[in-house]
Amino acid sequence: VTSFQRVAVRSLSTSSPHDHPEHGRLVYKGNLAKAVLGVKFFSYSTSIFNLFMMPYIMLKSGIGMESLLFQAAFYGLIGIFTFVTPITLHILTKGYVIRLYYKDEVDTYTAITYNAILAEKVTVFHQKDVKIPDITKMFTTFYAKTKSMLVNPTLFPNPQDYNHLMGYDKSSFFRLEDLEEVKEADERK
Repeated sequence: VTSFQRVAVRSLSTSSPHDHPEHGRLVYKGNLAKAVLGVKFFSYSTSIFNLFMMPYIMLKSGIGMESLLFQAAFYGLIGIFTFVTPITLHILTKGYVIRLYYKDEVDTYTAITYNAILAEKVTVFHQKDVKIPDITKMFTTFYAKTKSMLVNPTLFPNPQDYNHLMGYDKSSFFRLEDLEEVKEADERK
């Protein structure tokens, strides 16, 4: 067996080294997964640093002795960076799909996203649970049941996988029997 024959046989295989026996075949991998994780981790770490440093800063700077208005402004500014930024980042990125698996036999998808504590979260849904928003939304490509999911259509190695996920492969043509039933109903009127 030559090396060319070994390569040809490998390329005919439908499984990938990234397939997961429990979740199915890998059909999508988000290219911003590491960036999302890094930004969220940085935001969380700076928030924790702020929480630990605030008492020290207050003691050393004498802010506790200043006016009530100055204290409120200082705590408000620190609070925005400490709490609002990580919460906002989580809300914006919670639906970003880092990996998407598909099981042909049961027509189910498994979406892997990051949760609030930076752990991978598994969401399993059926293709019929996919709803496309009527109005294009900035951080939503589709809804899986009620959860918003964000994927980049150009990152699907096989475009048919994206078409099936979104339901674009379903026939929109009328069946001949349906047309005949409509004609018969119109004739009876």
